Amino acid sequence: MTDSKNINNPVGQGGGQRKKLSRAERQNNGPHRNLDRKNAADQKAELVRKMREKAAAAAAEDTTEQS
Repeated sequence: MTDSKNINNPVGQGGGQRKKLSRAERQNNGPHRNLDRKNAADQKAELVRKMREKAAAAAAEDTTEQS
């Protein structure tokens, strides 16, 4: 006997019922997505800060070389 791959015929498929999703989760912006967005924003802010520091250091180096 083969296991069914059809969602309408769950023979051989364990796992029980599906979790009830909120409307926001169905639209793919539940609480997990908000955390992902916050983490991405934090990473971007850190990257921008590092880039600005490098640019400032390079500009300071250029002014000392020209003097």
